[in-house]
Amino acid sequence: MEKYISLAHGDGGELSNRLIKDVFIEAFGDGNAALFDAASLTISTHRIAVTTDSFVIKPVFFPGGSIGKLAIAGTVNDLIVSGAKPAFLTCGFVIEEGFPISDLKRIVTDMAYEAKKTGVTIVAGDTKVVERGSADGVYINTTGIGTYEYNSGCSLEFEEGDAIIVSGTIGDHGIAVLTARGELGISVPIDSDCASLDKMLAGVLTSTDGVRIMRDPTRGGLATTLVEIAEDFQLTMKINELDLPVKEEVHGVCDLLGFDPMYLANEGKAIIVVANRDKDKVIDILREFPEGRDAVVIGSIIGKGKGQLLLETPLGSKRLLTRLSGTMFPRIC
Repeated sequence: MEKYISLAHGDGGELSNRLIKDVFIEAFGDGNAALFDAASLTISTHRIAVTTDSFVIKPVFFPGGSIGKLAIAGTVNDLIVSGAKPAFLTCGFVIEEGFPISDLKRIVTDMAYEAKKTGVTIVAGDTKVVERGSADGVYINTTGIGTYEYNSGCSLEFEEGDAIIVSGTIGDHGIAVLTARGELGISVPIDSDCASLDKMLAGVLTSTDGVRIMRDPTRGGLATTLVEIAEDFQLTMKINELDLPVKEEVHGVCDLLGFDPMYLANEGKAIIVVANRDKDKVIDILREFPEGRDAVVIGSIIGKGKGQLLLETPLGSKRLLTRLSGTMFPRIC
């Protein structure tokens, strides 16, 4: 265990995983927290989901969104991929001295719009102001509460042959934020995929009982999220490199800077592991929504007991994928 926090601890890779296990799970316990993006709780006769998140991004406004939209969409998505219908949300702000009030109003307006669109009610909040230079403008912390209203939900009952689906192109958010900074002199016409996925994924949950698990591949990207699923449930998963949906603009920047789109951040995509019999139905449902028009099957579960993710290359060879190791530009949430 390292002695000091580094930037890599916040990028969703191997160091993040060790920090969560060695510090937070060690102190707070595990329960179902490691299996979903929201905790499953029962209060009286009502079963609810609770999730919390913090959002730190630079710049706070980027093509396709803002830290405000990101805070709502990110929290909503953590609830819906856990099988819960988003209902309530709290938000806390840490604001740097000198931050323009006009920008704060724009951020809050984005939050209100996204919350109204998803039907979520913001029920509580808090504001703190820190000295100039102590924050990157503004940080937002949220807590989301949802209710389990979908009878099928996520079964966690995996079988060999289950299909792995991703709801659209990967790496859009990471590249949009990176190029918006203007630090590398690269201009790419691409928007972040930042979006709330509640209506789209509710359609999946109400139409089939074959969903095994859903996750949103944010920090650490597609590969890290799939590795986590494989290890948590001791599955051998295989994805096909030729089937990965990646925009040409993202490919171009990755080739130029040496990034791998599988490890870039997403903020409006879902991974769905579903029974093979239901894969076509799920794809059809996803493609009915703008956020899912590029949905595709990228692989399958090929075995149990090993906890590993394999990538099949265009040449037919296979290589083992791991979590993101080290830091990777940019900080995205």
